[in-house]
Amino acid sequence: MNAAVWKRVVSLSCGIVLASGLGSALGQAYPTKPIRMIIPFGAGGSTDVVIRIVAIKLPELLGQQVVIDNRVGAGSLIGTEIAAKASPDGYTVLATGTPHAIVPNLYKRVPYNVQKDFEPVMQIGSQPYGLTVHPSLPVKTVSELIALAKREPGKHNYASSGQGGAMHLFQAMFASMANINIVHIPYKGSGAVRADLLGGQVKIGCLGVSSILPQHKAGLLRIIAVTTAKRSPELPDVPSIAETIPGYDAALWTGILVPRGTPAVAIKRLHQDVTNLLQRPEIRTAFDRVGTNIVATDPRTFGEFLKGEHQKWGKVVRDLKLKVQ
Repeated sequence: MNAAVWKRVVSLSCGIVLASGLGSALGQAYPTKPIRMIIPFGAGGSTDVVIRIVAIKLPELLGQQVVIDNRVGAGSLIGTEIAAKASPDGYTVLATGTPHAIVPNLYKRVPYNVQKDFEPVMQIGSQPYGLTVHPSLPVKTVSELIALAKREPGKHNYASSGQGGAMHLFQAMFASMANINIVHIPYKGSGAVRADLLGGQVKIGCLGVSSILPQHKAGLLRIIAVTTAKRSPELPDVPSIAETIPGYDAALWTGILVPRGTPAVAIKRLHQDVTNLLQRPEIRTAFDRVGTNIVATDPRTFGEFLKGEHQKWGKVVRDLKLKVQ
């Protein structure tokens, strides 16, 4: 081997060793600054409530502050776009839910690719929504609501957090399967829906159980059914919609993603620390309190789950002929 070739071999070997050392150092150092966690839903909403249980404790393991950034609008599209276009350096995290799989099927123009612009970290929870009415509405069961809507078609409104959100699709699917005509009123976030539902300005809504359980127990709102195929352990006396409309099934999942290109060491650390948190008794108790089941998956499993959700809600959107400009 001549001197020139030997020099190149030595230089290449040193580069590999140096790169390896830097990668190891990055893995040991991450994170070195606060992490921004974007939630594309309003504060106090179902996804927000569940995420904050984890986010509040996460700095204890990460050693860095986790800053919650609620970016609401367009059924989660606005906040998700911000996350998609953020630097993939491990310091921007998207904490989202079911609308992440709905919106790309519903909107004609989506400024990101839900499959290509994100990498999955993990799913952390799943909960039913509660089909909810204001106490002034004279119904206590799904059958009574359907009967009322059929007697007075087009007279009653249902609220959602915006076009394309889980609230919208869960209720649109219910109305379609029940063959009733109730009018959709989109709001700008779940907090506004909850406020107007409590005030009686709107009579029907479908919200995450975690966000309305206290009001239900206090008699301020009435959950007449849950959206999952089976009853919720937190509300054993409340039937599922499927008990009246066979085949109906919709759940709100919560999960964490990062922009495509985020370093593997960051994904691994986030997954590891969140998984460890979900094993703590106090976290499990907090999840139980808000009617959410812990679902701690690995990135690959969550990625496959997301593909299935995208296909499921795509079919619902097509069947209902729903589209948002």
